[in-house]
Amino acid sequence: MGLPAFQPQPNASAYVSPEDYLRLESEAEHKHEYYAGEIRAMAGARAAHNRLCFNLTGLLFPQLDGSPCAGYTSDQRVQVLNASSYLYPDLSVVCGEAKFNDAKTPENLLNPTLMVEVLSKSTAGADRGEKFMLYRQLPSLRQYLTLDSQAVHAELCTRQDDDPWLFGETRDPAAVLDLSSVGATLPLARLYQGLGLAK
Repeated sequence: MGLPAFQPQPNASAYVSPEDYLRLESEAEHKHEYYAGEIRAMAGARAAHNRLCFNLTGLLFPQLDGSPCAGYTSDQRVQVLNASSYLYPDLSVVCGEAKFNDAKTPENLLNPTLMVEVLSKSTAGADRGEKFMLYRQLPSLRQYLTLDSQAVHAELCTRQDDDPWLFGETRDPAAVLDLSSVGATLPLARLYQGLGLAK
């Protein structure tokens, strides 16, 4: 049995339309996410978060180079159509042709295959819960990976052929994550290299 879909109930008095959000976001100095009528500011990332994202990109790039898959960094906005939500994952990968809601101005990605969020104390709850519920509504999404920036801890959710999601996690620095959706692997020891967390 699959996980339930997220169906937000925005406060009518505070509701902002998707069109107004996109207009405001195009003029904003800092990024904001949009959850079905509600605009949420994104906090600045700390050094451990940024180092983990850098390591992740460095490990994935040579494995994806020359393959049908291509990666996007945290400035790439993803649109969840049926929930009218716009989110900025820390990293997303598309296998095959990337699709956007407007080919003339490719700003909102529609079909990520893999999405990654690096957790902090302030975002861990939303990244594991509310945002993952939204991400699961993307038919193209095959895997969702969360990485703790304060400890060696990875959680990898993989969509099965009959649609339920398989959850796996590890705290073992010797573990190697199988990102089968994009044909890549991630050794945790190298992923957390330089953060002073792997023992």
